[in-house]
Amino acid sequence: MKRNGFQLWNIGKWRAKLLRMLSMGRTFLLLMLSSFVFFLLLGLGGMAEHKLNSSTVSSMKGFAGSLSSKFFMDMLGMELPHLDKEKGDSTFSGEKMTTFVFQMLTSVNPRDPKSLLAKEMPGMSVNDPVLLRSAAGNQNLDPPEDFHLPPETDDKGEQSAKTDQPQAPSKAPISTTDHPPVKEPEPGGKKEPGNPGNAGNAGEGKKNPTQTPVPPANATGKKVVMIYHSHPREAYNPLLSKASSNPSSKSPSQSVMLVGKYVADKLESLGVGTLHSEKDYATTVNDYNYNFSYKYSRQTVKEALSRNNGLDYLIDIHRDSQRHDKTTTVIDGAGYAQVFFIVGHENKNWRKNEAFASAIHEQLEKSYPGISRGIWGKTSAQGNGEYNQSLADNSILIEVGGIDSTNEELKRTAELLGQIIADLYYKDQKAEKANADTSVSAAKAGAKS
Repeated sequence: MKRNGFQLWNIGKWRAKLLRMLSMGRTFLLLMLSSFVFFLLLGLGGMAEHKLNSSTVSSMKGFAGSLSSKFFMDMLGMELPHLDKEKGDSTFSGEKMTTFVFQMLTSVNPRDPKSLLAKEMPGMSVNDPVLLRSAAGNQNLDPPEDFHLPPETDDKGEQSAKTDQPQAPSKAPISTTDHPPVKEPEPGGKKEPGNPGNAGNAGEGKKNPTQTPVPPANATGKKVVMIYHSHPREAYNPLLSKASSNPSSKSPSQSVMLVGKYVADKLESLGVGTLHSEKDYATTVNDYNYNFSYKYSRQTVKEALSRNNGLDYLIDIHRDSQRHDKTTTVIDGAGYAQVFFIVGHENKNWRKNEAFASAIHEQLEKSYPGISRGIWGKTSAQGNGEYNQSLADNSILIEVGGIDSTNEELKRTAELLGQIIADLYYKDQKAEKANADTSVSAAKAGAKS
C-alpha cells in the first residue's frame, strides 16, 4: 500500500513537471509568435511610410541628419583610443549630452525657452522646422525665424517717402542695434592662411579651393540662373532711416533685392547668364495678399522658364528675422551675413533640392565655416512647404542675414554665394560634356563594329 502510494506520488510529481513544461512551452510559443507579428507589422509600416511619405520631418532620418560629423567621430573614439580626434570639447560632455537627450525626449530646446510653449501656443509652431544638415555657424541649433506680415501690410510708416525711389546704400549704414561695430579690414592688410582674407569683397583674400577662373563673358546671353524674391520687401535696418522689428521697403536698394543684385552681378562677372527679378507684388498685383506670396512668385518663375530655355538654377532669396548676434559671423575681422537653406518637403522630389543646397552648404563649411547656419526642412505645417522647388531640381530658398545686417556683410556673403553657384554650374557643365563625349565615342565604336 505504501509502495503504491509512493508510485502515485511520483507519477503526480512528473505530471506536474510535464504540465509546467507544456505551460512554459505555450508561453514561449505565444511570445515568439507575438514578436514575429510585431516585427512583421513594424516592417510593413516602415515600407508603407517610405512609400507614402518621403519627408524626413516625420521620421528618424531628420533626427540623424541633425547630428554633426564630430558626434560620430567621438563615438568611434570611445572604441578606438588611438583615433586622431579633433581638438576641442567632446560632444559627449555632460552639458551637451543632457541638452541633446532632453531635446530628443521632449522636443524642447533648453537654450530656447520659446520652444517650451511652441506646441501649445497657436502660431508658434510655424518656427519649428527640422534640421537636415548641421553647421559650424549654428552650434545652438537655432532654427530660422520668419516674421509673417498681415495680408494688407505695406511699407507706409516704415520709412520716409523718399525711399520710393531706389537709392544707393550709404557707405556707413545707420546701425540701430547695440552690437559693437564690426572691424572693417584695412586695404592691403595681412592675409592669414585658413581665412577668407582681409578684403572687403568676398572674391578677395583667401581663394576658394574650387574657385573657377573668370571665363569669357557670356557671349550667348543665355540665362541659366534665376534670382527672385517671394517676399521682396524684406529689408534691413541699417539700410533704412528707421529701426523696426520687421523692416520693410519697396526700394530695391534697401531690401533683399539688393542681395539678389549682388549675387546676380557676381554670377554675370563669372560668365554665368543670370536673370534677376525685382517684381514687387504688393505694387503690381491687384488685391495683393501676403499669404499668396509663393503663388505670385511661382507665376513669375514659370513665365521666365517659358521664355528662357536652359534656366536650371532657381534661387529664392529671403531674410531671417533674428537679430545681429544670431545672423552674423566675423572671419579675419570682416563681418559676413549668415545664411539658412530651406528645403520644402511638400515637393515629392525634395531630395534633389537638398542635394543642391548641400553642395553650396558643404563648400561654405569647407572654405568659410561659420557662414552657413545649416539646411532645414519644412512641411506645410511650418510654412508654404513647397516653395516653388518642384519647378527645378536645382531650386532652393536661401535666407541671407537678419534684420540688422549691414550692406558690407550682405555683399561679402552674396558674392561668396555667387562664386560657389558659378563653380557648381561649371562643374555640372563639365560633367555633362564628359557624358556627351562618352556617348559619342560609344556610338562611333558601335558603328565601326
